[in-house]
Amino acid sequence: MHMKLNYRKLGSGRPLVVLHGVFGSSDNLFTVCRNIAGKGYEVFILDARNHGQSERSDIFSYEAMAADLGQFLTEHEISAPVILGHSMGGKTVLQFSQQYTNFSGLIVVDIAARSYAPHHDHIIRGLKAIDTQTLTSRKEAEEIFSRYVTDAGERQFLLKNLYRTDEGGFDWRINIPVLAEHTGEVVSAIPLHKQVEQPLLLMRGSESGYVRDEDFEYLKTYYPAARMETIEGANHWIHATRPAQFEESVIRFLNEVPAV
Repeated sequence: MHMKLNYRKLGSGRPLVVLHGVFGSSDNLFTVCRNIAGKGYEVFILDARNHGQSERSDIFSYEAMAADLGQFLTEHEISAPVILGHSMGGKTVLQFSQQYTNFSGLIVVDIAARSYAPHHDHIIRGLKAIDTQTLTSRKEAEEIFSRYVTDAGERQFLLKNLYRTDEGGFDWRINIPVLAEHTGEVVSAIPLHKQVEQPLLLMRGSESGYVRDEDFEYLKTYYPAARMETIEGANHWIHATRPAQFEESVIRFLNEVPAV
């Protein structure tokens, strides 16, 4: 099924396409992308299906999201972009590169191809506990949610998905029932089988723990032109905790990727 993806476009020059993580949207990477666009790049920041202002679907898988990306590139006549993905977006990038060839380089931010133990259950429970039909304020939502998600930064990030409707009530920019049903899919492995010659940058936060040394060694067997950078002091959300270093790494890589 053809999905209409919401996107934001910044700057002009060589194309960079950016994919966010689970429960996120194009807003999450907007500031760093604006700065990167200012260095002579045309940056497209996408909302994944069931996220942000993109269309919704009961189908939610990495194959589907890779196909969405392929359609988006065709539709907008984007040729040989560098594609960057954070977390779930990074897994989508890997899936895409195993199925498609329309890219000149890849940036995978703080995620590996392997499967992870499920770790989103408390978030799903918290999101479901907020009844948008009876909710009266953001403060009330924050109070309910704090019983499930203790980290204030994580809570703030997730509650960005709550918005006021034209009628004055509240609704979500994420498809909670579908995401709840497919949390296992989000942490599933991306099967690697194809050799990919284009350069790949694997970026990890020193305080994160999502990417191990052996994850990079495994990746290198399929992406021989891959290299890894560890951003000191960054957690899983590298673009939020170390934005200047994130931008520097991305721009350095973009300058290295041969123009096609």
